[in-house]
Formats: sequence, structure tokens, C-alpha cells
Amino acid sequence: MKNINASHTPLYREAGFNLKDSKTAKQAFSAEIDHPHEPDNYIYSRYRNPTTVAVEKQIMELENCNWALLVETGMAAIDVAVSIFQKGKETGPCLFFHEIYGGTNSFIDTVLIKRRNMDIRRFYANNGSYDLGELENMLKEISPEFLYFEAVSNPMLIVADVKKIMALAKQYHCKIIVDNTFGTPYLWKPLLDGADLVIHSVTKYLSGHGNITAGVICGNDKDLMKEAIEYRKWAGHFLSPDDAYRLGTQLKTFELRFKQHCDNASVLAEYLENHPKIEEVLYPGLESHPTRKEAVDLFGNKGFGGMLTFDIKGNSDEDKREKCNCFISALENTIPLVPTLGEVDTILLPVEPVWGAKYPLPGVIRLSVGIENIELLKSRIGEALEKI
Repeated sequence: MKNINASHTPLYREAGFNLKDSKTAKQAFSAEIDHPHEPDNYIYSRYRNPTTVAVEKQIMELENCNWALLVETGMAAIDVAVSIFQKGKETGPCLFFHEIYGGTNSFIDTVLIKRRNMDIRRFYANNGSYDLGELENMLKEISPEFLYFEAVSNPMLIVADVKKIMALAKQYHCKIIVDNTFGTPYLWKPLLDGADLVIHSVTKYLSGHGNITAGVICGNDKDLMKEAIEYRKWAGHFLSPDDAYRLGTQLKTFELRFKQHCDNASVLAEYLENHPKIEEVLYPGLESHPTRKEAVDLFGNKGFGGMLTFDIKGNSDEDKREKCNCFISALENTIPLVPTLGEVDTILLPVEPVWGAKYPLPGVIRLSVGIENIELLKSRIGEALEKI
């Protein structure tokens, strides 16, 4: 690649790249798995692309890791991460926390179990927290290939005692995959504490503007990197150069944005907890949260994330359902119902229609708090609550 002294990462839309001669081609094909982030010798954009590699390096700096691989969605990141530890019929049991993204649980059921016939075990939370004695018994009993969990669960925001969990996993020689989409590298870098792989739905906070879908897998171990590159290449899980280019510009403001998400969510959580029309607020930064101690131990004083969940008061399920609908309607033009999170704009999602079988809670709303003026946010939510 020629250095044209651009002040921003250039956008390379090429499908294939010119190779000088047969010797260069041989070198390029032999090095593309071993040295994915080195310049030059690009072959084909499904293998790697200069724009995408430049953005992967930005994420490596954020995560303080040796490698990062971008893919087209968060689900693709999960697929790549899991594939690393699959050994065909010899694959042993794999252990997933149950308190994870609903799409991940559906992926487990419809792909890993139904189509790949994998032996999947699940570890369940108990009264809003995790029993580590029970987890140790499972690790000892089944010797899983890997343990997969989220630092902060969705939508109940249970914060795991991750350092103890990872210590147990290592004691039983179990690899560790962490989905840190809610925590982000701003609050916690799992690889520094011993995780083997970290994934993010980049669609959420790392991008933050709701205009691309992307995922990333990060790690330090070179052998795991080679396995991930091989699967990404042949499964076609590659982020387009255009989306990578936009992501590169958005990552430059990530830490500023996420700090504001945390600050706004903290203020809003306290405001809602003291509101007469709210029954309960779940936010790890509140003293009332069941896993507040775990959150403080993990995140320190950096913040507690940009997500909160709250329950509107009501005399019955039907009354709560009606009030929830009224609240959502009152906010239609200012805080819309959008089935995603982590955007610069505040958005909401009612829990019952999405998680009904798991959380049949008609008055509960998950709020992805944006970076708007906090007084404006409080005013909008307060006015909507008054209309109930």
C-alpha cells in the first residue's frame, strides 16, 4: 500500500489487491493468517482489508490486546468465538450463563444444539445473583470446553463477580469467553484479568450511532487468533470496508460518549428511584441493586454503564400493562421504542413483549440512556410519567 499521507484512514473498497509477482503472492498467502495486522500483501477483502485492519488496531488499543478481528454483526462474533473450540464429534460440553442476550440464547438453541448437535449446558442465576459454589460443582462435573458469560446481564443488569468466576474456570482448565458489550473497555478489560476471548456487539456502544451493525472478537493468544481468522475467512464473516471506515471515525469519540452514558444513567436512575410512580429501579450504581458490591469491585469509580431497567407501579398486571403503554405513547416523539441499545439517543424497550416467557413483567421498561442534556431527559420522562 502506498502511503498517501492522508489524515484519516483511507477507504479501500477493492475486492482483490494487486500482487507484484508470484513470489509476493506466495508470501502473502502464507502470511495472511500468521500476521493479520501487518501492512501490505493484502490479497482479497474477505481475508482482510486495509481499512478494516486499521480499525481493528484502534480496538486493540482500546482493549489493550494483541489482536482483534471485526465481523459483520455481534452474532457473527459469537459464532466465530464458539467455532474456535469446536472439534467436531470430539467437542465436549460447553457452559453458558443463562442470563445473556436473548439472541445468544436463541443462537444456542437453533444453531449450536439443533444444527450442530453440540452439548450445551446452562448456568442459571439465583435470586438476582450467581451461586459460585454451584458454578464450581458444574465446572468440576462436566469439564466444559469453555465458559461463556456477560459481565452485565440483559435486561436485569446482574453484575457477575467475574474475577472469582474466571479464577474458578482456570482452576478447572476451562477457556473463558466474555461478552462485554454492556461493560465496554471503558469500564473493564476482561483480557487483562485472564479471559481468553472478549466479544462485543460493536453495533452498540463502540459504534454508538445506530447506523452500522458490526461485531469484534479480541484476544491475546496467537493460536486462538489463527483459528478465528480461518473460520472468519471461510464462513465469510467479514465487515465491509465502508462500515469499518465509519466505525473508525466513531471510535474516536467512544470514551467521551460512554462516560456521558454512565453519568446520565446514574442521575436518571436516582431520579426514577425517588419518583412516586416507579416501583423499582435496577441500576448497578444504586445502593439498592442486588449486585452493587460486584459492580463497585469490578468498575471502581469509573461508572456503572448506560443501561437501566425500571418498573412502573400498578394495581395489577393489566393496570401495569396499560400504564406502560401510556408511558411509551407519551414518549413516542422524543424517546422512541427501538429494539437495540447503546446509541447516542435515549431509546426504550418494554420487557414483557420481548422477554415474556422469561420475564413476564408488564410494567418493566429497559432504558438505554443516551448522551443528551440530562435535565432535558428528566423533563421528558417526568412529563410522560405525569400522563399515566
